[in-house]
Amino acid sequence: MFKRDGTGPMDQGSGTGSRIISDSRGGKMGGIGAGPNGDCECPKCGEKVAHQRGVPCTSISCPKCNTTMLRGE
Repeated sequence: MFKRDGTGPMDQGSGTGSRIISDSRGGKMGGIGAGPNGDCECPKCGEKVAHQRGVPCTSISCPKCNTTMLRGE
């Protein structure tokens, strides 16, 4: 049996294993997760449309200039 001070074999011990690292903006996949409210905004012309729940803003084209929309703040 190994001690818990990290003196065991190199492939085992308290300092190894897989970890899920995420930043403060989202979960495992890195999404922002801004919630169901808000607007989708065109980065080119500034046009705003209401965000629809379950539909990513990046899957919508701007109705004025056909640029991919981004999530507004």
